[in-house]
Amino acid sequence: MSTKPASSRKSSVGKVHLPPKAFAAKARIGSMAAYERLYRESIKRPTDFWAREAKDLQWRKPWTKTLVWKAPFAKWFVGGKLNVCENCVDRHAEGPRRNKAAILWEGEPGDRRTLTYGQLHREVCRFANALEAAGVRSGDRVLIYMPMVPEAAIAMLACARIGAVHNVVFGGFAADAIADRLEDSGATTVVTADGGWRRGKVVALKPAVDEALRRYKHVKRVIVLRRCGNPVDMRAKRDTWWHDATAAVSARHTARAFDSEHPLFMLYTSGSTGKPKGILHTSGGYLTGTHATCKYVFDLRDEDVYWCTADVGWITGHSYIVYGPLAIGATQVMYEGAPNFPDFGRFWKIIEDHGVSVFYTAPTAIRAFIRAGDHFPAAADLSSLRLLGSVGEPINPEAWNWYHRHIGGGRCPIVDTWWQTETGAVMIAPIPGATPLKPGSAARPFFGIDAAVLDDAGRECPPDQEGRLVIRKPWPSMARTIHGDPARFKKTYWSDYPGLYTAGDGARRDKDGDFRIIGRLDDVLNVSGHRLGTAEIESALVAHPAVAEAAVIGRPDDIKGQAVAAFVTLKTGVGETSALKEELRRHVAGVIGAIARPDDLVFAPGLPKTRSGKIMRRLLKELITTGSISGNITTLEDFTVIDTLRERIGGEPTP
Repeated sequence: MSTKPASSRKSSVGKVHLPPKAFAAKARIGSMAAYERLYRESIKRPTDFWAREAKDLQWRKPWTKTLVWKAPFAKWFVGGKLNVCENCVDRHAEGPRRNKAAILWEGEPGDRRTLTYGQLHREVCRFANALEAAGVRSGDRVLIYMPMVPEAAIAMLACARIGAVHNVVFGGFAADAIADRLEDSGATTVVTADGGWRRGKVVALKPAVDEALRRYKHVKRVIVLRRCGNPVDMRAKRDTWWHDATAAVSARHTARAFDSEHPLFMLYTSGSTGKPKGILHTSGGYLTGTHATCKYVFDLRDEDVYWCTADVGWITGHSYIVYGPLAIGATQVMYEGAPNFPDFGRFWKIIEDHGVSVFYTAPTAIRAFIRAGDHFPAAADLSSLRLLGSVGEPINPEAWNWYHRHIGGGRCPIVDTWWQTETGAVMIAPIPGATPLKPGSAARPFFGIDAAVLDDAGRECPPDQEGRLVIRKPWPSMARTIHGDPARFKKTYWSDYPGLYTAGDGARRDKDGDFRIIGRLDDVLNVSGHRLGTAEIESALVAHPAVAEAAVIGRPDDIKGQAVAAFVTLKTGVGETSALKEELRRHVAGVIGAIARPDDLVFAPGLPKTRSGKIMRRLLKELITTGSISGNITTLEDFTVIDTLRERIGGEPTP
């Protein structure tokens, strides 16, 4: 394997890595001059740019107007009709890609399957027919709670095919989280599995659905995939095995055309008010955005083998496992299990075995790989790789450099991507054949994305000054609303600066125009690339009969980016025991999911509050991060609270 590094030069931010000449020569965008020319056009005439990109898709009826914009509500490709599934499956299955591999799947125990586009088409048609036979119609909501198996993508595509709106719930979430999403979405159908494999053990899924359905009574049918063979209860008339449902129907199905603004899916993301938000995405604009970013950011080609390591339960899995890569006709890897099973060599063995050329993962995973040791990637042949990607949170320069050197052999560009559930597709990222790469920087906005960093007064910040990241123009893949709550959508994302989308992230832009994302500005944690609302975790803690009050903050963590730290005040007469501490941690995992389990739990006789009763989480974060308080505490109601908490976490006395 060649380890010759790409060309590089020095700058004020350190080493700048220039695109390898061989990569740039074959790339769709092969120079900064080409990027800047196209970017200028996309900002000056955004509707012309996006109309041209949308024509890459297959439309049943052309649109009459590219954009109708009444901030904050957008309609793209108005009057146009298409079928999202047809664009992702049928047009490839009916053409020269029919026998091309669409999905190369590997289960954690080592079992493997390959689905060509032709085979994927048949399976999607079967499940679309099975859904319709079960009474699912256009506009109905379908909750999908699955392991990382091809059937998860098949279920999503089948919903898109018949116009049903899917709501995928991450398989690590617990029954209460499922019930919350069922109630908010009004779903009538659930698609799940008996279980999935994770670190050598079966994670049971159907029992969590059964528990959720004891609270939410409006689900008429549950379709269950047999994956692991673990025993499950099947309720007569409501529950059906996947293999039985699909055996009784045809492998042919005619896709209907739907309006460009027809709802495609809703995906719940945590918010600072405790209630998860059902982010609604529609069809034509979303698919245009994911297709365009796969084309330019990942530079995906017919000969590539692409692998995004995300779960389909998150937006990354929606946009860059199911819809974007399949719309462009890619071959991609899907893997069911953990990156460290049976050891930390698993990912590198998969890359070697399948000849992966484009690899997209999270900084959390990269930091875990660094801790595990360089010998794991060194033992595999990674010479097939030509492009690396990063997603989920800002990547620190140390992790970027390790990723570049040990995984990319010094020759692979890294596309560090910034985007969100709400944006639908990548917003800021390098263009790999053009952009000089600075470790830790997400580089430039994608075509058509007018990004800026503003101060509190709404003025654009000078170079290297931190401010609020905003988007000033609408884009096709943007969320259309929060399900059932357009007022909350407007208040949450569009109220800080009228007419501008506020991402909730801090950022700064250097003199070259490159963005560096600082992190969240609100009460949302980013744990291993997964967004969790502090209020949601606090609500789970307070729901325990022993807890009177709770405050949750994030602390820096070398592996996960942020770890969950909880300060808990117990009810009078309840003893502070280590057993209770573990019980509370398990309780949070049971209510929300293991990803939300507090890493630190500190019993607090009192919490730092202002005289108006507001908990000063800023002080808690500083205390658990540094062990002391250096900021202004004059507004505190009770100064002794800080010293008590400091003693409990072993910090330094407050000056």
